[in-house]
Amino acid sequence: MTPLATDLRSTPGSVVSALRAALSEFVVPVFGVAAMLGLWWTAGLVLTSDPRFAAFQGFAIERAFASFGDLLVSGDAWRAARPSLIRVGYGLFWAFVIGAPIGLALGSSRLLENAVQLPFQILRMVSPLAWMPIAIIAFASWDGAIVFLITAAAIWPIVFATAAGVKRIDPIWTAMARNLGGRHLALLKTVIVPAVAQDILTGLRLALGVAWVVLVPAEYLGVTSGLGYAINDARDTLSYDRLAALVLLIGLIGYALDAVIGFALRRAHWIPSI
Repeated sequence: MTPLATDLRSTPGSVVSALRAALSEFVVPVFGVAAMLGLWWTAGLVLTSDPRFAAFQGFAIERAFASFGDLLVSGDAWRAARPSLIRVGYGLFWAFVIGAPIGLALGSSRLLENAVQLPFQILRMVSPLAWMPIAIIAFASWDGAIVFLITAAAIWPIVFATAAGVKRIDPIWTAMARNLGGRHLALLKTVIVPAVAQDILTGLRLALGVAWVVLVPAEYLGVTSGLGYAINDARDTLSYDRLAALVLLIGLIGYALDAVIGFALRRAHWIPSI
């Protein structure tokens, strides 16, 4: 069979595979979003048609999207999101700075892991918001307390994901590095960190999700800015259309942040260089 005939026979299969990939990547997600919007619109019809739910008609999709547009045009969306993004950024920074080295140490030392596994698991199961009274006493500013709560929530995914990554490193890599004269810092830089980069980013991605969820109730503290404060204010003033718009804004920002880390995770296919 000639190469041309082979290409012609394989073309239909390639076209079908391409169509399936396009369907899975684009059409199905669009259908999912459309279905969610349809459910929202249906729920809005119920709210607007029943006098018992008159106070909640602001949650209807038309009024929510109108309020969302007002948030964007007026600049209130950025004014509310900016302080929250700063707090989450600081919280994730400290969670990474503290959690990644601890994870590297746990993954490298079985003795250390056995010593701290139980207390770490107990602390991990404590809700970060349970630390709120201590945070208020320990920190001079509300921002410091919120950053502490976010750090307390975000540190554990980074610790355990990093430790799991270190334990999965092929011993051949470390043995080859030592045979070539690699010492502790060189081994860490050229083998361990590149090998667990995906695990660290996975932990950071999970930490972001936890931190973003904790952010809103943490901002119910004495701050007068941020998305949590805006949600609380909309609730107190019964501005349910604005509240729905803020919920939509929180979801979109969270999705965008997750997409950034997801992109970095897909690019992190580094091979240890020794």
